[in-house]
Amino acid sequence: MKMILLVEDNEADEKLTIRALKKSNIANEVVVARDGEEALDYLFGTGAHAGRDTSAVPALTLLDLNLPKLGGLDVLRRMRADDRTRRLPVVMLTSSREDEDVIRSYDLGANAYVRKPVDFGQFAEATKTLGLFWLLLNETAPPSGVPR
Repeated sequence: MKMILLVEDNEADEKLTIRALKKSNIANEVVVARDGEEALDYLFGTGAHAGRDTSAVPALTLLDLNLPKLGGLDVLRRMRADDRTRRLPVVMLTSSREDEDVIRSYDLGANAYVRKPVDFGQFAEATKTLGLFWLLLNETAPPSGVPR
């Protein structure tokens, strides 16, 4: 089953996102990283995640912008700079209302930018749409090094 990496430092937003996924019948495993460094450690099998099978990559990364230790844009920059994670779908899922954050996210290679709605019903609907598209409909790129 395709796994989702949720990078979110706010516990309430983490629970809200997981609840919205479940409400939308998206039963995929959700791995949570609470800061940017932990997200990169998970993706690259370093730090606390040393030895992890890095061939098990997320089908989707939901990435918050404002994270401790290493911000979301820095995480995105590092993901896009590495062949192992260059093509992984990344959706910026954030409460930021700054147009500059949207522009910088896309410039760095985000696949989508979703502002978290305040209303749970709207948030659940947005999450359902994200899940349907990125986990069911979207055709992912083959791993790097795989001939076409």
